[in-house]
Amino acid sequence: MIKNYFKIAWRNLKSQPFFTILNIFGLAIGLAGGLLVSLYIYDEFSYDRMFVDADRIYRINADLKFGGDIHNFATVTAPMADAIRSDIPEVEMTTRFRTVGTMLLKKTGSVINVKETHATYVDSTFFNMFGIDLLVGDPKTALKEPNTLILTKTAAKKHFDIHNAVGQPLILNNGDTYTVTGIIDDFPKNSFLRDYGVFMAMTGYRDARVPNWAGNNFQTYIKLMPGTNASDIQQRLQAIVGRYVIPGIQEVFPGITEEQLLASGSYLNFSTIALKDIRLHSNRAAEISPNNSIQNIYILSFIALFLIVLASINFMNLSTAGSLKRAKEVGIRKTLGANKAKLRIQFLTESCLIALGAMVMALIMALIGMPYFKQLSGKSLAIPFVDPSFWAVALLATILLGLLSGSYPAFFMSKFVPVKVIKGSGNVGGARLRNVLVIFQFAISVFLIISTLVVYQQMRFIQSKDLGFSKDQVLLLQDVYAAGGQVHSFKQRVKQLKGVQNASVSSFFPTPSNRSQESFNREGALGAEHSISMQDWGVDYDYVSVMDLKIIAGRDFDRAFGADSTAIIINEAALNLFGMEPKEALGMRVTKVLEGENTSFYTVIGVVKNFHYESLRNDIGALSMSLGNFANGMAVKLSAGDFTNTIAQIEDIWKKVAPGQPFSYNFMDASFNTTYKSERRLGNIFITFTILSILIACLGLFGLAIFNAEKRTKEIGVRKVLGASVSQISYRLTADFLKLVGIAILVSLPIGWYVMNKWLEDFSYRTEIGWWVLVMAAAIAIIIAVLTVGYQSIKAAIQNPVQSLRME
Repeated sequence: MIKNYFKIAWRNLKSQPFFTILNIFGLAIGLAGGLLVSLYIYDEFSYDRMFVDADRIYRINADLKFGGDIHNFATVTAPMADAIRSDIPEVEMTTRFRTVGTMLLKKTGSVINVKETHATYVDSTFFNMFGIDLLVGDPKTALKEPNTLILTKTAAKKHFDIHNAVGQPLILNNGDTYTVTGIIDDFPKNSFLRDYGVFMAMTGYRDARVPNWAGNNFQTYIKLMPGTNASDIQQRLQAIVGRYVIPGIQEVFPGITEEQLLASGSYLNFSTIALKDIRLHSNRAAEISPNNSIQNIYILSFIALFLIVLASINFMNLSTAGSLKRAKEVGIRKTLGANKAKLRIQFLTESCLIALGAMVMALIMALIGMPYFKQLSGKSLAIPFVDPSFWAVALLATILLGLLSGSYPAFFMSKFVPVKVIKGSGNVGGARLRNVLVIFQFAISVFLIISTLVVYQQMRFIQSKDLGFSKDQVLLLQDVYAAGGQVHSFKQRVKQLKGVQNASVSSFFPTPSNRSQESFNREGALGAEHSISMQDWGVDYDYVSVMDLKIIAGRDFDRAFGADSTAIIINEAALNLFGMEPKEALGMRVTKVLEGENTSFYTVIGVVKNFHYESLRNDIGALSMSLGNFANGMAVKLSAGDFTNTIAQIEDIWKKVAPGQPFSYNFMDASFNTTYKSERRLGNIFITFTILSILIACLGLFGLAIFNAEKRTKEIGVRKVLGASVSQISYRLTADFLKLVGIAILVSLPIGWYVMNKWLEDFSYRTEIGWWVLVMAAAIAIIIAVLTVGYQSIKAAIQNPVQSLRME
C-alpha cells in the first residue's frame, strides 16, 4: 500500500508539471531563506559557549548616574575584583581585563614595528577562568610577573617561531620591553576575545594596583561556585557600594553619605550578566568586542518564518485551487472504497514528495546564495553537510513542512461528496480560505516593503543630518605616537603640503575613538551634589578648526595666550548641566581634580555648538576640551583634488620621521559609517528577504491567476461573443485579485507604521515615517499584483472564443 501511495503520488506530480514545479520552486525559496537565516541564528547563539564552565562565568556591570549624566558600563573599578573575592565566598575566582586598543610590537634590535589592533592587560587567573591551554609555556607562571605577555599563535608568527617564543623579548610601543611567557591558540570567531592577539600581565599595570573606586576601566569576570545562582550574590554585590565605594568618594568629597547621593538623584548599581548572554543582550559602554542585539535575531527569525509560511500558503492555495481537476478522482476513489484516512495519506504523500524536492532545490539555492549571504551578514558561514545532525534536522523539517503544507488540501479534498463531484454538480469550494491566504501573503510582503523603506529613510537621514562637525575630506592617521618626539614636526610638515588645509593631533574624535569621562565642579560649588559629569578630551590648537566646530560664545584656543594651557572649551550640553547661558559661562572656573587648597582650575574660554560625537541613538552628552600633549591620532583636512597623491606624500613624510613604524589611516566619513554598520546590514537584509517574499507571493498569485482563467474559460468565451473587449475581460479577471491586495494593504499599513515607529524609538535623533512611505509601499504591492495577474488575464482575454465554446 505504501508503495502504491508513492507510485500514484509520483504519477500525479508528473501529470501536472507546471504546478509541481511552481510548488517546488516556491517552497525551495522559502526553505533556502530559512536555512541561511537559521545558520546565522545558530552561529549567534553559539558565542562564548566553547569556554570551560561557561555557564558559571558572569561579568560585573555598573549602572551609574552622577553629575546629571547616566552611564551603563560593561566595566567596573580596579579594586572591585579583590572586594568580590573577600566579601562573596560563592565566587570561586575573578579575572580582569584592561583593554588598551592598538599595540605596536617589535623584536629587540629591530626598527620595524608590527601593529596589533587589539591588546589587553589580563590577570593570571585568565587561564583557569576560561579553561585556556597554552600551546607553549606554563599557565601557572605565564602572567605572574610584570612586563610579561602571551600571544596568540597568529600574533606570535609575525615575530618568531612559536616553539622558540618563550623567553623572547618584545618592545611595546617603542618603550618598555616585555618577555613572552606563553603562546595560546587563536580564539574562535564566535568568542568575545576573537580579535585579541596580545595579553599582558596585569601585575605590571600600575592603575590595577591602585585602590581607586572612582574610575570604571576594568572588565571584571567572576566564576561562581557550582550550584550557585547569580541572584544569590546580588545583595552582597550591591553592598560593596556602601562598604567600599562611598568611603572612596569621601576621600574626594569629605562627609558625603550614600543617603545624600541617593537623595540628589545619583546612584551606582552593580549587576551580573552571564557570559553566554553578553553577545545578544549587552550593548554597554566599553564592551570588549562589538555585540549583536537579540532584537535583530527576533527580526531575522520572523523573516525566516514568514518566508516558510508564505511558501506553505502558496502550496495550500495552489493545491486547493487545483482540487477541481481532482474532484472526480476523489469521487471514484471513494466509490471504490477508499476512506478519508487513505485519501489524506495519499495527498500528504504527494506534499511530502514536493517538500523533498523543494529541500534539494533549497540546498542548491543556499549554496549558490551563500557568498552573497556571507557578505550580507558579515559572517563566515557554511552549510554543515558532514554533520549527521544537520541531515536529521533537514529531514525532519522536510517532513514537517510537507505535512504542514499538505494538511489543509488533504483534509479539504478528502471531504468531497462522491455523488456530487462525479456528476459535476458539486462545488469544491475553498475560495474563501484561498482569499484569506492571499491577503495574508501580501500583508506580510507590504509590511516588509514598509520596513525596508523606513530603514533606508533613517539611514538617509543619518547621512544627511548636520552632525555639527565636518567629516568629509578628513583623513584620520592612527598611532602617530610612534613618531615619539617628532609628532609635532610631522604635523607641521603635513600642513605644508599643497593638498592639505590643516591638521590636528588628538586621541579624541567624533567617530569611534577614545572616550574619557570626568567629574567637574565649579569654583565655589565643590560638593559632590554639584558635580557635573562630562567627556574630557585632550586636543591641540587646530582641533576646532579641522573639525569645523562652531563656536557660539568666546573663542578658540590661541597660541598667543599662554594661559590657554589651563583653558577649557565646553559644549551646549555642558551649559545645560551648569544651568547657564553661553556668554554667562565665559570666565567660569572649573576643576576636575579636588586637591584641597592646591586644587587646580580651568577657565572656560569658549562654548561650541553641540555636535554628535556618538551614535544618533544617543543624546548629545556634556563635553569639555582642553589642550593635551599625548595623541594617538591625527586628523588631516584635505583639499579637494587628488587624495591618492596627497596620502602618498603624507606617507613619505611619515617614513622619514618614523622609519619602520606602520602607516595606518582611514577617512572620517568611512569611520562614521562603521557606527551604523548594523543598521545598513539590517536594511540590506530587509530588502533581500522582501524581494524573496514578494517573489513567493507572486508565484502563488500567478498560479491562482492561471487556475482562475482556466476555470472561467467558457465565461470569457461567452462574454467575447456578446461583445466584451479584451480590456473589459482583463479588468474583470484582475479586479478580483486587486481587491484582495487592497485588503492586505489596509491590514499591513497600520501594523508596519506601528512596528517601525517602535524601531525608530531606539534613535534619539530619527526621521518621521512620511505618508509617502505608506503610499509607495501600497503602490509597489499593487504594481506587482497587476503585473503578475495582468499577463495571464490578457492571455485568457485574447483567446479565440470558438475554442472555448465548441464543446458546448
